[in-house]
Amino acid sequence: MNPGQQTGSPDPEVTPNKARRRSFSASYKKKIVAEVEAAGSGSIGEILRREGIYSSTLTRWRKERDAALEGVFTKKRGPEPKNNPFTAENEKLRRQNQRLQEDLRKAEIIIDVQKKVAMLLGRPLPPVPDNENF
Repeated sequence: MNPGQQTGSPDPEVTPNKARRRSFSASYKKKIVAEVEAAGSGSIGEILRREGIYSSTLTRWRKERDAALEGVFTKKRGPEPKNNPFTAENEKLRRQNQRLQEDLRKAEIIIDVQKKVAMLLGRPLPPVPDNENF
């Protein structure tokens, strides 16, 4: 046995504990929010200290409760609307149509400028027949 080495002594290495976030059940949240709202303004801090909860947590719970109640009263009856499979394709075609209309507008401007330049140079361009039946 080496001098300074003891048998049966605990390992001096400290193992780090991984911190875990606390989670609260819905019934616990409901109970605490009801208790705080029933309590006077001076005893809210006492309840929060006793339960180990921050005031911001209580505020978040109240917002969650209010949002849930809002959702209950604004929900419409009946089945959920189904997503139309053609909605994405329609949107894609609308964007494509808008882009093509913009390209057409630019092409018409370029053609007008070419006609004016040809007139200035004394070489008028022959008229192009309008064919609406592409």
